[in-house]
Amino acid sequence: MTSPLLIKGARPYGEGAPIDLLVRDGVVAAMGADVSAADATGAEVLAADGLVALPGFVDLHTHLREPGREDTETIATGSAAAALGGYTAVFAMANTDPVADNAVVVEHVWRRGREVGLVDVHPVGAVTVGLRGEKLAELGTMARSAAGVRMFSDDGLCVFDPLIMRRALEYTRALGGVVAQHAEEPRLTVGAQAHEGEVAARLGLTGWPAVAEESIVARDCLLAQHVGARLHVCHVSTAGTADVLRWARNRPAGVAGRMAEAVVSAEVTPHHLLLTDERLTDYDPVNKVNPPLRTGGDAEALRRALAEGVIDCVATDHAPHAVQDKDCEWAAARPGMLGLQTALSIVVRTMVETGLLDWRGVARVMSERPAEIAGLPDQGRPIAVGEPANLVLVDPDARWTVRGAELASIAANTPYEGMELPARVVGTVFHGRPTSWDGKVRH
Repeated sequence: MTSPLLIKGARPYGEGAPIDLLVRDGVVAAMGADVSAADATGAEVLAADGLVALPGFVDLHTHLREPGREDTETIATGSAAAALGGYTAVFAMANTDPVADNAVVVEHVWRRGREVGLVDVHPVGAVTVGLRGEKLAELGTMARSAAGVRMFSDDGLCVFDPLIMRRALEYTRALGGVVAQHAEEPRLTVGAQAHEGEVAARLGLTGWPAVAEESIVARDCLLAQHVGARLHVCHVSTAGTADVLRWARNRPAGVAGRMAEAVVSAEVTPHHLLLTDERLTDYDPVNKVNPPLRTGGDAEALRRALAEGVIDCVATDHAPHAVQDKDCEWAAARPGMLGLQTALSIVVRTMVETGLLDWRGVARVMSERPAEIAGLPDQGRPIAVGEPANLVLVDPDARWTVRGAELASIAANTPYEGMELPARVVGTVFHGRPTSWDGKVRH
């Protein structure tokens, strides 16, 4: 049981006059223009002073690196970064060492997340043993474990064998789960270092063609529709993939097998919404990511698809790396970049300041839809009496400058170093308890 909490002067979804929110026993107990002092007796007071209140964010795609690479991130430091970024639930990808392809590893991640207690840490189980794409992992055992795994992914690698992918979809359908696919036809990306296009040609870098992503997404949408399963497409990066998703969702029911039961969802990262391959001109490996940064036209199409709901949600693909894995020549550098503490600001810059989304739209793509996709009953809920108190408080008028060394992650590989960004997370409330306030983590 948590102590009562009184949030004074917040504006839910940025709408209307400021109101007070009283949180008791982990739920919103009262809300209004002036919660009575008698009701709030003994409550800790957070002075929100007109801050925008939103449901706590849910990240479907986070790399916490534990077990195996605790030199780059741990569940504790990743959870701190998540809390400071406004997140109340994160999904930890399976490409750890050892790989999270069995109940022992996923239960370790789940239990460690509970011990840290800053966010709900949900382990993602591997689809195949060792991420090798050859044999299905222990999906049922992981689903029945204490961790209750319902999302499975070989992220970082594609489940490229269509028969293995079909079997994975069938098994997860029976488990009530979802397969999250890293869409990359590996035979088209051998030696790839950057988006296949004008910039890569000018820089002499081997190209990663858009069709390598789009062809797998098209195949997997057909497979999911054929078996009536749930497919989630990770880090969509091309305009063509958005078109494929639009096509898949508009196919008439009954075209293929049990298609009416199939659900296809998709995520986009903040960096694919904002950054383009033009940043590669100085060969700075901080901009190396998989899938790669694409063209300005792709970024524009992704922003439009997110606003339309063709792409469901924003996921960070938070990928911390050690200095030696990034501060090296481009070809040897590991792909990936930090994202948890900058995600909201990038969404505000690309989607809110451009008029593509309002604050309710931000709640939809960063909280409500990811919670629905993951099947989390206590996340992404409306801000209303009786609902779980998983909340984030945002200063919409703030400006802040990104400094990698000042972020909570062990790693500092942010592509936004020195960039001034809009909006700032002031506080996060997790199951009725503040986990961050004014830039500091609260345990």
